[in-house]
Amino acid sequence: MTTESSAAQRHIYSVSELNGLVKGKLETEFPAIWLEGEISNLAQPRSGHMYLTLKDDQAQLRCAMFRGNNLRLRFRPRDGMQVLVRGRLSLFAPRGDYQLIIDHMEEAGLGALQRAFEQLKQKLGAEGLFDPARKQPVPSRPGRIGVVSSPTGAAIHDILSVLQRRFPLTEVVVYPAQVQGTEAAHSLCQAIATANRRAETEVLIVGRGGGSLEDLWSFNEESLARAIAASVLPVVAAVGHEVDFTIADLVADARAPTPSAAAEMLSPDAGELMNTLQGYRNWFAEHLRRLLQNQQQKLDWTSRRLKHPGRRLQEHQQRLRELQGRLVQSLHRNLLLQQSQLRTARARLLNQTPAHRLAAARTQLQTLDTRLRRSARQQLEQQQAQLGHLAQRLNTVSPLATLSRGYSITQLEDGSILRNTTQVSVGDQVRTRLHQGQIRCRVDAIDNA
Repeated sequence: MTTESSAAQRHIYSVSELNGLVKGKLETEFPAIWLEGEISNLAQPRSGHMYLTLKDDQAQLRCAMFRGNNLRLRFRPRDGMQVLVRGRLSLFAPRGDYQLIIDHMEEAGLGALQRAFEQLKQKLGAEGLFDPARKQPVPSRPGRIGVVSSPTGAAIHDILSVLQRRFPLTEVVVYPAQVQGTEAAHSLCQAIATANRRAETEVLIVGRGGGSLEDLWSFNEESLARAIAASVLPVVAAVGHEVDFTIADLVADARAPTPSAAAEMLSPDAGELMNTLQGYRNWFAEHLRRLLQNQQQKLDWTSRRLKHPGRRLQEHQQRLRELQGRLVQSLHRNLLLQQSQLRTARARLLNQTPAHRLAAARTQLQTLDTRLRRSARQQLEQQQAQLGHLAQRLNTVSPLATLSRGYSITQLEDGSILRNTTQVSVGDQVRTRLHQGQIRCRVDAIDNA
């Protein structure tokens, strides 16, 4: 009984069922992971898939990378290579093999450096070190350029060659520094600090020739980025070749794709300057030639205007005679004008004498008196006519005219006019006004009909 009961409570898995459950657990708990290790037992059958083992010094793991992901590889994997992979854990159920299905693979050293590059780039970018607003303008024609680089490297040779070709007058101050190795970043920072302390140049070129990512890594160090950002002197980063890009390029005030390009950026082309100067020289020569021609023409014109003193004296004498004749004519005309004005003034003066003015005033007074009498008579006649008309209208509306037609006005003792029988009682005294005179009456009876 006990044996049968315990057997009923147990769940017995099949091998395939157990492998399926474990596979589901692995794929659920570890959807995507990154793993670093050394390749061993690499196999690449004709199917195009890749099978390998990743190991370290204590353990190993079977891995598979299918053909669709293999096509995106930028290198050829081989045994003994240290790689960084991304994938998902799974289980090959038919054999019960625990394995990693890889979808991405890269060389471990390069991948680590690239991750460090991206992390530092995000950190410094968040602090604003790449912001164009904080960057300084770079002089286009500095008289003295500082170069922070290896004094024996190809970069300094390229820079000096370009400056010698383009503008030999440019002075160069070299601040020696290591550009590769563990101490390179510190050496570069010290050289930048020295250049800023001396303040003997107008701009700094910080760079080196080309190389691998590992060779250029000192220009991706945080200490160098901060030293460039803190530099008072404008900094042009010139690291490697055109395809190379470092943190120093992002922080610097300007980036040149190569050291030679940095030298070209900071130096004028002597040939172009000579052409420009020759153009100015030609312009000045042409301007002076035209100026001399104009002055020569003026001189010729002035020479033609010059005359013999005797001839000029004759011309002046003739001019003097003309002016004398014009003066006599002008005096004669002025004399006639003054005589005319005198006659006019005399006539006006006679008109203004007291006798003349008195006679004129007497005549005007008689005229005004006649006009006044005529106006007064007309006004009186108009007023009389208007008064008669108003008297007629007033008589028409006068109560006396109404009384003359046989009407009368009855008043109470207080003088108010009687208009209604309710105003009196039997025995009251009233006065009746007629056209001529009035009578006193007493009320004997009241008829309201």
